[in-house]
Amino acid sequence: MGDAPLPSEHVLIILNYTLPDSLLEAIRQKFADAEVTLYSATRGAKVPPELFRKATILVTFIDLPEPEDAENLKFVHTFSAGLDHLMNNPLLKSGAVPFTTSSGIHGPPIAEWTIMNWLVSARKYSIMYEAQKEHKWDKETPWMQTNYDQAGKKVGILGYGSIGRQIARVSQALGMTVHAYTASPRPTPESRHDNGFIVPGTGDPDGSIPVSWHHGTEKSHIHEFLSLGLDHLVVSVPLTPQTTHMLGAEEFALLSENSKNPGIKPYVTNISRGKVLNQDALIEALKSGQLGGAALDVTDPEPLPADHPLWDAPNVQISPHISGSGREYFWRSIQIVRINLDRLANGQPLINKYGGKGY
Repeated sequence: MGDAPLPSEHVLIILNYTLPDSLLEAIRQKFADAEVTLYSATRGAKVPPELFRKATILVTFIDLPEPEDAENLKFVHTFSAGLDHLMNNPLLKSGAVPFTTSSGIHGPPIAEWTIMNWLVSARKYSIMYEAQKEHKWDKETPWMQTNYDQAGKKVGILGYGSIGRQIARVSQALGMTVHAYTASPRPTPESRHDNGFIVPGTGDPDGSIPVSWHHGTEKSHIHEFLSLGLDHLVVSVPLTPQTTHMLGAEEFALLSENSKNPGIKPYVTNISRGKVLNQDALIEALKSGQLGGAALDVTDPEPLPADHPLWDAPNVQISPHISGSGREYFWRSIQIVRINLDRLANGQPLINKYGGKGY
């Protein structure tokens, strides 16, 4: 009787952060053709199940429905790139509803965080910063002997996903050579393509940047990669039983032994998960001088206790798991949902679909 047609989709977005009103309105406009519910969740409190039952698309960090409340869901999109925090959830384990991730949005901020730490270490920025605070014109520090640049250095990226690809792009711009490592072989140009979400103008969409590709899951394969004479090792793999403590004393020794630059020992950057490294072995490698330094956005445990010895390890730079944070984060994640809504309507496969793949 003249009633307006119901929207074809009901998008439920569960937020654990306070977002500016302008962004919330922009999100609503992004889904003007759908019904949108923006729900502010309180950590530890359950989301009303009736909200889940009404939704056809769910966007969330950690809040998921019981399988019986998910019968109308067409897909679940997570604000995170990895799903290790949801692995034991009944809905994910059931496989009844497709999950998509925010993989691809983290490349620009994490690459900038990575390069920032390399330059802070290599250009001895902390010394200059302290001198400036003291109003000191520091010409006494032997800058010629302590500083170095990145041109000609070799970076090995363990886990060549969207983050690794943007680190590769910036590294190449600095004059570095890039070596990629993946769990499965990528023998053809097509197999090296990035088929997920890509922030325009970033990354390595066709996989052409690395000068060499390596693969495997055996310790011997990892060791071959670490023996290339790398100046930087970037750890960018998902946390799985297979990657837990993937790198320890033996691996750090290999990195060090094969270092080719006199006076400059390899630098380790971890933007994966803290448990991928044997942290005690890392501390010892830094203390002994096997490694020239480390940039860690992740630790084991998190938060890192104030009295933990990692804080005082030589040449370590630690941040509280925020390398991917920034104003663009939520908007880019929402863009993936919009793309997938359109693909769903056109009968196309979803992008960024979680499949439990390796690195």
